[in-house]
Amino acid sequence: MGYNGFYNRHIKRWLGFVLSVVLILILWPLYFIIAVAVVIDDGFPVFYRPQRGGYKDKPFRIIKFRTMIKDADKIGGGTTALNDPRITKVGRFLRKTKLDEIPQLFNIIVGTMSFIGPRPELLCYVRQYEGDEKIIMLVRPGITDYSSLEFINLDEVVGSGNADDIYEKYVLEKKNRLRIKYAMEVSFMTDCKLFVETICHVIKKATGYIFLNKHR
Repeated sequence: MGYNGFYNRHIKRWLGFVLSVVLILILWPLYFIIAVAVVIDDGFPVFYRPQRGGYKDKPFRIIKFRTMIKDADKIGGGTTALNDPRITKVGRFLRKTKLDEIPQLFNIIVGTMSFIGPRPELLCYVRQYEGDEKIIMLVRPGITDYSSLEFINLDEVVGSGNADDIYEKYVLEKKNRLRIKYAMEVSFMTDCKLFVETICHVIKKATGYIFLNKHR
């Protein structure tokens, strides 16, 4: 149990690999549909591949469906604000349903991510890690973890003002504590629990968004 356990160092990687391959074979029509929708809405590129802090301090490029206008990073900060004008129409739907995250199955296949693990952070914040925070880097980053569930509506938490400033002052430290919590507790049962909780949270969020827009 924990980041030094046999499960984290050996079993977790291959479980994720097999499950990712199976899911990609099942979901490839959905990938195609989303890719076409992104292109029709705002052209190419289909994917967004920013750098993030990775396993054992090795930066990697996380893969997402692009949900913002081109060169959004040059227009605003790294944290997405509430009703951020950089988000495209299709991108808003993808974010609310978390479908923008499914390309990360390819990250899992190549070994830069896991299904469950500390949510990967911007390099500028990772480089500031000290003390127990460095434990975070001893576990492969994941699509979801305790911090992802706690801040599943991060845009609402940071509001519509200076999102980066609010994130750094009131969110980052708490997210890191939750990332450390996961690294200390990582096990097969912990991953199963977080996997089920994430599915429940995403379904609740997605259905709430779809229902709200249907009745506007």
